[in-house]
Amino acid sequence: MQQHPSPLVGRHGEVEDVAEALRTTGGAIGGSTGGTTAGATGRTAGAEARTLLVTGGAGTGKTAVVEQARQIVVQEGGRVLRFGWEFGEDPAGGTAALTDAVCGVLAKVHDGRLPARIAAVRRVQARATGPGGEVALLSTLGEVLADAAREVPFALILDNTERMPARTASALGLLLRTFRPAGVPVVMAGRPMSPGHVTAAQLPAAADRVLELPPLSSAEVGELVVRRLGRPVEPDLVTAVLAALGPLAGSPAAVLSVLTSLEERGGLLELDGQVCLTVPEDGLRLRADAAELGRLCWPDASPDTGTVAAAAVLAALVDRTEVRLEDLHRAQSPDGPLEAVGRTVDRLVADRVVTVGEDGRITFAVPALAAALRTLPARAEVRSLHAAITRLVTDRLGATAAGTRRPRLAGHVAAAGATLDDTLAVPLLLAAAGSSVRFNQAWAVRSYHSVLRHLPPHDPRTPGVLHESAGLSLGHSDHIGVLALAEPLLACLDVPRRDDRGDRDDRGEREGRGDRDGLEWVTRACALSALHEHRSPYAEDADPRYHAALERVPVGRELAALGGRYGIGASVPMTPRPGSAAKESGSSTGPGSGSGSGFGSGPVPSAAEVRLVAAAVGSSAEFERARPDMPTDAPGEAALDRLRNAAAYGDLAGALEAVLGEQRYVAAGESTAVRYHSMVRDYLTGDWDSALSCARRIETRGRSGGAAGVGQSARALAAEIQLMRGELGRASEWLDLIPDSVCHPLVARARLGVRYWSGQVDGASVEGALEAARHDVRRARESGLLAGLDRVLLRMLSITVRGDSPEATRRTLEELEALYEEAASPMTYEAVLVARGMVHGDADSALAAYRLVRRRVDLPLSVDCCQCLTEVGDDPQSWLDEAMRSGHVLGMGRPVRSLLGAAARRRNVSIPRRRAARAGLSDREVQLIGMVSDGSTNRQIAARLACSEKTVEQRLSRLFQRTGCRSRVELAAAWLDGSLARQGLVPGH
Repeated sequence: MQQHPSPLVGRHGEVEDVAEALRTTGGAIGGSTGGTTAGATGRTAGAEARTLLVTGGAGTGKTAVVEQARQIVVQEGGRVLRFGWEFGEDPAGGTAALTDAVCGVLAKVHDGRLPARIAAVRRVQARATGPGGEVALLSTLGEVLADAAREVPFALILDNTERMPARTASALGLLLRTFRPAGVPVVMAGRPMSPGHVTAAQLPAAADRVLELPPLSSAEVGELVVRRLGRPVEPDLVTAVLAALGPLAGSPAAVLSVLTSLEERGGLLELDGQVCLTVPEDGLRLRADAAELGRLCWPDASPDTGTVAAAAVLAALVDRTEVRLEDLHRAQSPDGPLEAVGRTVDRLVADRVVTVGEDGRITFAVPALAAALRTLPARAEVRSLHAAITRLVTDRLGATAAGTRRPRLAGHVAAAGATLDDTLAVPLLLAAAGSSVRFNQAWAVRSYHSVLRHLPPHDPRTPGVLHESAGLSLGHSDHIGVLALAEPLLACLDVPRRDDRGDRDDRGEREGRGDRDGLEWVTRACALSALHEHRSPYAEDADPRYHAALERVPVGRELAALGGRYGIGASVPMTPRPGSAAKESGSSTGPGSGSGSGFGSGPVPSAAEVRLVAAAVGSSAEFERARPDMPTDAPGEAALDRLRNAAAYGDLAGALEAVLGEQRYVAAGESTAVRYHSMVRDYLTGDWDSALSCARRIETRGRSGGAAGVGQSARALAAEIQLMRGELGRASEWLDLIPDSVCHPLVARARLGVRYWSGQVDGASVEGALEAARHDVRRARESGLLAGLDRVLLRMLSITVRGDSPEATRRTLEELEALYEEAASPMTYEAVLVARGMVHGDADSALAAYRLVRRRVDLPLSVDCCQCLTEVGDDPQSWLDEAMRSGHVLGMGRPVRSLLGAAARRRNVSIPRRRAARAGLSDREVQLIGMVSDGSTNRQIAARLACSEKTVEQRLSRLFQRTGCRSRVELAAAWLDGSLARQGLVPGH
């Protein structure tokens, strides 16, 4: 049997099964056999015509499978007719509707006997009113269909059987079971129905076989996403789609609906050769079309408009807070709005659209459905429902007791907004925050944020609420939550406090000082969170009141200025006011959650710690001047080395972690700084795919409209990775996103590499690339950014050594050694050792650098060390072997391979082969050959393998060499006829 590659993902076998059933007509495809019984096709001689029911959940592709099989059979010369039961004149259905559908089929059989067959059917139909008349009519219908199939063999397909009227389904089931037309295969498609439904009982019983379409696997969903978008996709996109669809994740129609919705909203962005999300992962939704939502998400049948509208109200109700059944069942009036929502819940639970947990919490089974429903206009005022739920409890317990005993009511208060009076909302929210802080700090934070919307800035409780909220948010790395406090904080800072007005009795002075210290601490917390999200408080779009607030808080101003030294925003001079350190060390502690402003008291760094983190970027003298201000429990030498290493990569999270220690620094969460810290770690350990994925997430997060900013360091490091992989175009795309004004050493290093290797291709001047790099080095020095310059100078030195430029080499080496004299950092020392090995052939220095780099774990630099030792070491072959192994792990491309090849030629050693010439093909190569055999183009293959077309061409070239094939046609033929398996190239065959 000829196999036809199906364009449907994960449905190849099912399409073949349906096509095989459609082929079992009463004559050979392409011409009649003239038989009078259920005959055989030329392909399946002797096979009896069959009835097949294709079933599966909503959107599993039943119609698509049947249609694809129909096209295959029609292309082979077969005849497949649609059974149009939907067009019967009687809306109630029954035998009359079935008769109309059969006559519609007969009208498509052009053999000259149509009038006789129609007359026979209508004659029996006219006499079918008496006993046994329906049976006689069904018998006649079977006979005329069989007679037509003997003359012109055909198959029948009918879709959406779950929507068939019960009487029509009963008549059709009896026809297929008792009066089956000989030689006419029938393929039906429909959803599985709930027990007791007439269609569910009749049609499956009439089928010879029920073919159930299983949900797509996660891998198949990924393939479907790639095919639909036609480009490689970021793995997080597939993960987000699966999470948003829940139990519908294996439904092709649901997946396609989410992708269409994303395209309509502009939620997709092609970045670094892959399609990424630019909306929050929990914001994915199905297309907001009521009919489509009903078809996909209601298992048994499409709901009416009222049901969808009621579901939209419930989706809006559960969006802002937790809703439980008990909230709805306390309604006093059986006709009230809450009781109506309760009836909606009961109906949706029966439809399996909504689930109720053991604790009574109401959730939608498919999050993407709830998100789509919330875009539909809700008929009820949802805020009033939240207010009603709140009042049902407060009328009985009072506001404070209700907040203490039922802290989740705070979510209803927040959602109700101005519908509830401040006299009720404020005490309930404060009580809820105090009650939930012990077991659910996220609830407490939300309660504090809500109460700030009800408290005026001049309220004496406002500073304390700001203080507690900021401390709790920092406690679990919710930097977005801290930044949300900026507006009420700035409003509160504008209000003169008691000590500012001259009311200076002892108690008032203490309270005023406490308010002032608390607000200053919150200001510093906001500055710290802004840096964690790579947003500079000094950016052009920042609130000007923020600048004024920072001027009042010197330590906060220093902390905000720290961003410029770590590639976050423009560089701002750090000029601490005299005595600020003394004030800092004696300031009050933070909130009861453990956040504080003194040494070792919380996640907000002190003034001395801020200066130490800033000094790590600069000279050794500056760094040593900052160390004496640290307390007795200051970080040890190992932590200080980690600090300076982090500073070289603009890794603010790594620097703070080194200074604050594990006890104070909370490294959890999803802030941009934490993601970049992971990216740096992945870069150094060699997991470059993961590092690039982090870069894409940082970039899309900064464009999603949230509080996150854009990381220039992440862009530069991504450009460096793509450069080392030989992807100059993608490296340039990353660099194009960085403004020319940015002079961070990471950026200068990547710019030099792209200019140099692009110049080799384009014939541009190498000296021009070096001169531009020298300009970048000068700009970085002028900005006080010394950390990381060693790698820029080392790359410049590597270029001048290869270019046989003794004067330029001497000048660059002197500059590198001068940098070490000035900075005296561990990484600068490693660079000097490697440079001495390059220039002077000093094998001992190169070996010492290699050992230091391996201890620090820097796989990219270890490849440079191995390349240097290949040039100057005693055992060049072993060093070349290790360099090639590490380069293979990193996926390094032409820039590195060319250097290693040149070193191998100079030392007369051979480049190691990755594997024997006749070793078995890898799984990826087998997959590639299979796609070539299916006729896929390079573009289609690139989309499915998530790589570029150039990469596909390179892999095919290697396959041609390994298999001895000279073209795609020969490769496909060798695969299909078993030649590759007989040569032992296919594992397991």
